[in-house]
Amino acid sequence: MATYGYQCDFDGPFDITQPIGTAPELTSCPTCGEPAARVYTVPMLGFASRGRMAVLDHVEASRTEPAVVSSPSPNPGGRPGASAPRLDPRTSRLPRP
Repeated sequence: MATYGYQCDFDGPFDITQPIGTAPELTSCPTCGEPAARVYTVPMLGFASRGRMAVLDHVEASRTEPAVVSSPSPNPGGRPGASAPRLDPRTSRLPRP
């Protein structure tokens, strides 16, 4: 069930609860019975857990301001305790950057 907001010209805003996707554009005001138009509002994403909100904030920030990497990771492979990959002896004399 979802809560939908409506605005009556005479009595002001009110909410109704309907199954998701079934809210009509107009409904009768519970106080005066006049037709009231549906009001669209921002979804309430602030009620999510802290972890979910952190992910949403990170995704939003990376869309407009991606993180710039200036040097390779100090930990090869990105895993704790990972060692550097062994080099192939056949390529040991090739120039390295």
